Amino acid sequence: MSRSTPLSPDQTRPPGSGRVVVVGDVLDDIIVIPEKAPTPGTDTGATIQHRAGGAAANTAAWLGSLGVEVDFVGRVGSSDVQRHSQLLVNAGVTPRLGYGPNDHTGTVVIQVDGAARTMLTDRGASAALDLGTVTDDLVVGAAIVHLTGYSIVHSRSPVAYRRLVSRVRAAGALVSIDPASSGFIAEFGPDAFLDLVEGADLFFPNLDEGRILTGLDDPDDIVRALQPRFGVVALTRPGGSAVVARAGGKLVHAASSATRFLDPIGAGDAFAAGFLCGWMSSPSVALAARKGTKLAALAYTIVGGRPSR
Repeated sequence: MSRSTPLSPDQTRPPGSGRVVVVGDVLDDIIVIPEKAPTPGTDTGATIQHRAGGAAANTAAWLGSLGVEVDFVGRVGSSDVQRHSQLLVNAGVTPRLGYGPNDHTGTVVIQVDGAARTMLTDRGASAALDLGTVTDDLVVGAAIVHLTGYSIVHSRSPVAYRRLVSRVRAAGALVSIDPASSGFIAEFGPDAFLDLVEGADLFFPNLDEGRILTGLDDPDDIVRALQPRFGVVALTRPGGSAVVARAGGKLVHAASSATRFLDPIGAGDAFAAGFLCGWMSSPSVALAARKGTKLAALAYTIVGGRPSR
């Protein structure tokens, strides 16, 4: 099986265009913040809010908030195309949403407990996203094509992902991957997932995903284990800090700048957006990570996974 080869450190600066194409999930989030630990069999007071979400769409929205030119490719229910398109436009994103007559928009119920969260997910239309719908017109001229693991794990065939990567490479753009879910990766198989995405130029696991993928516990050890497979590994940690390294390079520790922790949803998506924006300006892991942690800190102060506008 042929695998994509990451670009060398000198090649991992994207081409002149500052445009990013984000591919993956767009969902409706139902966010539940209990007033206290829920008591089984009776009522528990809670703050419940509805927000647009999905890791990929969140990342696109954060990129848009930074003024980055960004296209988003996803899939929603037929009755929600206009609503989700407008929400993305409001976030500075060009939406390219597919749908089918029997599709319903995916929904996730998220229970927040401090920095922890529990998610119950119905991926709906996002599970039917076909990576083949990412057209050559979108890929050509892009600096980076960023995908979430949901779209890879649930793609109709690994062949679709490999074909997309080949087209991205041929266009001279970078491939960026956010695993996005430790649960789905565990079901797919950590080794199978790594074999499929190996060679991506930029890889954004969080700590839980890194532990599933490597079987290791320590963040530094996880990054070292993943380094040979990717051009750059940027591991996010609870609280907004990160450990980042190029393939074969020294580890860089980026401290969190967060001072207020209202909601952890979207912090990792914001980090990825900040990192990508910084990387397009200057391919320095330290500078890009600093921009990522700064945006993640802002995400912690907002209920929901997207920036407020």
